Amino acid sequence: MTLLTFRFAPSPNGELHLGHAFSALLNQKLARAVGGRLLLRIEDIDTTRCSPEFEAGIFTDLRWLGLAWEQPVRRQSEHFACYETVLDRLIREDLVYPAFMSRSEIRAFITESEKRDWPRDPDGVPVYPAVDKALPAKERRRRIAEGAPFAWRLDVDAAMARVGKDLSWNEFSDESLSATRVVEARPRDWGDVIVARREIPTSYHLAVVVDDALQGVSHVVRGQDLYSATGVQRLLQELLGLPQPAYFHHRLILGPDGRKLSKSLKDTGLAVLREAGVSAHDVRRMVGL
Repeated sequence: MTLLTFRFAPSPNGELHLGHAFSALLNQKLARAVGGRLLLRIEDIDTTRCSPEFEAGIFTDLRWLGLAWEQPVRRQSEHFACYETVLDRLIREDLVYPAFMSRSEIRAFITESEKRDWPRDPDGVPVYPAVDKALPAKERRRRIAEGAPFAWRLDVDAAMARVGKDLSWNEFSDESLSATRVVEARPRDWGDVIVARREIPTSYHLAVVVDDALQGVSHVVRGQDLYSATGVQRLLQELLGLPQPAYFHHRLILGPDGRKLSKSLKDTGLAVLREAGVSAHDVRRMVGL
């Protein structure tokens, strides 16, 4: 019998906080409840922001919380060749294209277009203009040969045409994982998302679907802030013929001001709480477990 498989997948670009603790502990709780597996994956494709020191801190924090996971730990930075193979397939099938516009160029294009109602993705970022998609192949090759910076973007319209059907995913209704509902996947809401960069042959979206498939992840339990992103990942799963996990997007742990906790805003980390005398039991109580 195949065991149900859960995973906790932090990025070592800062210290873990209470939000991470809740997600990790919830994955452990659910895996134990069904006699399943718990994996730890280090999502460190952003080599400029991730560091061994932050990774070591993740291990320390999780062990302090009482987590145990299967070995070996998968580090995404050690598997760029794997992602590049998948990217090459998307390139061969004309499902991605090199996009050369910088953020400032995107803003300027939108301003010059005088389109104040320019569509934005679920994160509030302007959807990428379709300018580069129309570039002739010769012009694309010339720019790449000259060293122009670019990212590989998914041609979402071409991808949806290739799939040829509406997409959805199964979302658990609550932490009991006793019932699911079908959620419509809306990848077009994101426009032509980045799936790889020139210097890094992957992105969060591409790496996560490849890793979940390779590791046999059956249940993706993660924060509500990634709910809409599931639409893009469902599209990639269909394009690549990858299995579809079941999903549960759990509640977020909020700060005193009502916003979600963030490493970038340097919200109080678990290490600081530990040094202040807070126990692992206290953390479980603080996050409602």
